[in-house]
Amino acid sequence: MVRRWVPALVLGGVWWWAVLRLLLKPEHAGLVEGAVAAGGWGLSLLPVHVAAAVRPERPAEEPGAERTDIST
Repeated sequence: MVRRWVPALVLGGVWWWAVLRLLLKPEHAGLVEGAVAAGGWGLSLLPVHVAAAVRPERPAEEPGAERTDIST
């Protein structure tokens, strides 16, 4: 669990540092702060909470399973 939270907290801190530096002292902020702030904002738009549901496969003999072959 620590391996997942520590990098997230560090990257979140770097993003906040860049955003606050852009807001409070824009004359001292440079390209790096702008890139970090824009990149973090762009990542927040990704739908990372959306994932495909994994459903177990049902055997063909099980009731309710659909047949896919069309033989006449």
